[in-house]
Amino acid sequence: MNHKIWLSSPHMGGAELDFVHDAFDTNWIAPLGPNVDAFEADLATYLGEGVHVAALSSGTAALHLALIVLGVGAGDEVICQSMTFSASANPIAYLGATPVFVDSEPDTWNMSPEHLERALRDRQRKGKRVMAIIPVHLYGMPAKMDQIMAVAERYGVPVVEDAAEALGSTLDNRHLGTFGDMAILSFNGNKIITTSGGGALVSRNPDWINRARHLSTQARDPAPHYQHSELGYNYRLSNVLAGIGRGQMKVLEKRVCRRRANYNWYHDLLGQVDGIVFQPEGPGARSNRWLTALLADPLDTPDGLSREDLRLALESDNIDSRPLWKPLHQQPVFAHYPYYGEGISDALFNKGLCLPSGSNLEAADFDRIRLGLSPLIDSQSVMTHAVNRL
Repeated sequence: MNHKIWLSSPHMGGAELDFVHDAFDTNWIAPLGPNVDAFEADLATYLGEGVHVAALSSGTAALHLALIVLGVGAGDEVICQSMTFSASANPIAYLGATPVFVDSEPDTWNMSPEHLERALRDRQRKGKRVMAIIPVHLYGMPAKMDQIMAVAERYGVPVVEDAAEALGSTLDNRHLGTFGDMAILSFNGNKIITTSGGGALVSRNPDWINRARHLSTQARDPAPHYQHSELGYNYRLSNVLAGIGRGQMKVLEKRVCRRRANYNWYHDLLGQVDGIVFQPEGPGARSNRWLTALLADPLDTPDGLSREDLRLALESDNIDSRPLWKPLHQQPVFAHYPYYGEGISDALFNKGLCLPSGSNLEAADFDRIRLGLSPLIDSQSVMTHAVNRL
């Protein structure tokens, strides 16, 4: 069998080992250390807008701490985009709060500002206390942040951007992760850059970031002995893994450019096939195209081609692809919580597919992908158009 072509695998740049070796040579193996400080500084400089950064063990940990910092607790509510991975909502439940799910809009596939306002108005009418809003930049695509922030401001609710998939994306030349009151990043192994496992909390409010750092190191009081006055967490990123992150930051822009080139290749390959459309990039948006995602509508595609036909054709040659996130309001664990929408995210899930998008894909990999899909598409001229794109 041919080797596995993964959806999005880690891609080292070469400098990572230098920072890791330095951690070993100086015996900074314990959590925290120079690499953590430098990685936080690199991220803050890259994002701009005067942000501060706390490097943490995962994006989920970052979101958990963000909600704690905002005072979310049992009985409160947090509005969350439904079209996303479960990690966007799990921390809400950790705190005993209620997730309220909001549908997507068709322009970017992200949180609908219209349904967000509907949800806020209705929760307020019912006497509920909404403590935060979590929009997600799906697959790196910028959400309509200007509209979302305007709605949030009208209702006085802070926004925590879930930019786990969106490092390197911009909206109106401003980096995602700098629009909300806070934001979270992920450096999981499949993200555009990785620290193996890791994440970060971002905010322009230094007090919030310092608070998160304190909580992430078991909330230890400043005493010569181990003393704790509140519940803490073991959420800090290690100095060794931060070294990987420092090396990855050196190639971040190259990774963005390569993933955008992947998208262009797929668009050339399939963009003119009836019934196939790709996740759109709105005005002023520059997506990192972490994953290239498309919709295949069997009512319009040749011979009723579906996303499952595409997925199974790739799977038959050991090529990884994946349906879009199943909306959280459809997930068994969350199905009983409130939802505001009109089925846009449901339709996206039913028709959507994420294609192999790693920045380390090679020409032979693209040849296999093209050959795997070619029997399903009517026009051979469409299929050969992208052969020399990369």
